[in-house]
Amino acid sequence: MAVPPELDQSERMAGQQRETTGSTSFSYAEGAAGDALIVAVRCRGAGKMNVAVSAVSVSFPVRCRAGETRTFYNQVGLSGAEEPGSVRVTAPSGVHWSMTVGRGELPADDPQ
Repeated sequence: MAVPPELDQSERMAGQQRETTGSTSFSYAEGAAGDALIVAVRCRGAGKMNVAVSAVSVSFPVRCRAGETRTFYNQVGLSGAEEPGSVRVTAPSGVHWSMTVGRGELPADDPQ
């Protein structure tokens, strides 16, 4: 079962999509100024998903595998990340997936 991924204790939920197969879209709520947008995806089944986040004009592929549940966390700190928006997922019908969209602090820059 592809239950939605959990967020860290310091992160706040903005939207969630329960287990789904194939393609769909869903909305998420506005955050506070300076918030990072967190997109956590869990999937199982052979195939490649494409995740597109409208408010920040970001998209990324997710490769899912047969017989294995995989979880991916992506964090976006671009201008507009605090805005409400939607996520559009394009996936083959054999891929079961779920998603949690959250808000959190941007990570501190690595001093090098």
